[in-house]
Amino acid sequence: MTTTPRTARHLLRDREASLILGAVLVSGLGSSAAALVAGVWVKELTASDSLAALATAALWAAVPAAPWLGALADRFPRRHLLVATDLAAAALLLLLAATAAPGRLWLILTVLVLYGMCGTVHDAAGTALAATALDPRVLGAFNGLRLTANKGMKLLAPLTGAALFTWYGGPAVALLDALTSLCAATLYTLLRAPDPASKPRPRHRPRGPLLPPSPTLRALVTAGACTMLLAGVNGASLYSVVDTGLGRAPSWAGVLYAVQGAGSVATGLAAGPLLRRLGERGFAAGGCALFGLGVAARALPGDAPVLAGSLLIGAGLPCVLIAALTAVQRETPADRLGVTAGRVHTLLYAPNAVALVAGAGLVAVTDHRALLTAAGATALGCAAVAARGRGVRSGEAEEVPRR
Repeated sequence: MTTTPRTARHLLRDREASLILGAVLVSGLGSSAAALVAGVWVKELTASDSLAALATAALWAAVPAAPWLGALADRFPRRHLLVATDLAAAALLLLLAATAAPGRLWLILTVLVLYGMCGTVHDAAGTALAATALDPRVLGAFNGLRLTANKGMKLLAPLTGAALFTWYGGPAVALLDALTSLCAATLYTLLRAPDPASKPRPRHRPRGPLLPPSPTLRALVTAGACTMLLAGVNGASLYSVVDTGLGRAPSWAGVLYAVQGAGSVATGLAAGPLLRRLGERGFAAGGCALFGLGVAARALPGDAPVLAGSLLIGAGLPCVLIAALTAVQRETPADRLGVTAGRVHTLLYAPNAVALVAGAGLVAVTDHRALLTAAGATALGCAAVAARGRGVRSGEAEEVPRR
């Protein structure tokens, strides 16, 4: 492979990287729209902010099982696993489109939980496949572009989803997501890179130390877990911000998602150079600070501060996730990437799921402005903790050999 870590343009010239990014882009269109509409759909069916937040939490319910689900990526060919999970997600979405009704809330939540399980397996397999299919020197830039492709759909998918929901209802959004999942599965079938997971290997169980013995990786995962906990509180407060704070219709949440996506696009495109300049801890700390300021801004009255806060949240939240993911790919043996990615997925996203569930209850009894102000202040404290110590810079990390 001839790409260098210096420019995203060089990375996009690589066939395997382009196919993976294309699959992420097309599937992100459907999944981002569905993630938004899941809450809006339940909100319309039940007129309950708490149940709408619970529907969003259902998508994260599989996070505690991520080490076991991620281990599948060390037992089966990763490319085949990506195709299978995309096909399974499409089938679940078709079921959701055909059966969703006010009296079947339990069925809607069940389908969302299973859809989340597919996403957990898919994330672990995708992380492991990228680490073995691409040059280790470009992983930081690739992860930034992958996040840009995924989160960048927040510029288009929420508005598309909200429009489809308004005109044709929730089933139309589910059908869109099913179609994009099928397209992503097709792109993964075109990959040619060797897949180490297809070779015989010992059976791994998700036991032993949670993470490789790397102080930088452990610090990044800790900072990421704290940030995602606060992101769950922020997410659970979304419909209260839209409804109580701004007096808008629930579908206006799509506008906030779109603005947040713009911030994520900017961060993803700049991730490679920023990692080389700031180091992993500095990059993560800066992201925590931006996120905290954005969450606090959502507590202010008026459209302008809420929109500005959404932009800062989108710019800040991905930083610590990109830094942690790159460290995982760089420091984990190839035959244990799946289970390690699953463990990190649990450590990063389980706090988000817990906070979404807890927040669904808190928003019913607490003023959302108090919750957001407290969450923003705590995030700034996390930024100060993450900044302590010297993180590995991307340029230095590129010299670490794959094990």
